[in-house]
Amino acid sequence: IGCHFVGKGHRRQGVATAGLTGALEQIAGLGGGVVEGYPEPAGDVSAGFLFLGALSTFESAGFERDRKIGKHRWVVRRTVERGHRVVGDDLDHRLHGS
Repeated sequence: IGCHFVGKGHRRQGVATAGLTGALEQIAGLGGGVVEGYPEPAGDVSAGFLFLGALSTFESAGFERDRKIGKHRWVVRRTVERGHRVVGDDLDHRLHGS
């Protein structure tokens, strides 16, 4: 997932989480596989420069840190099973309040 940016007026409202969840659901529906992202820790970079997403968003969606590829940027990975629901309990609660 190469670009994962949320505009200024929509941040801190779950938009990034919903977008990432939707992408993972699509990947599951298309057969699944290994998914990578390239986020940075939100505390290390201004929100306006988090074009590839916040590390915490990816980790909440079940991604694990694979390797560091810059001063702040990480490669994160997750395997998505074919047709399986990809929302974790914590993420599901944040999205749906259940």
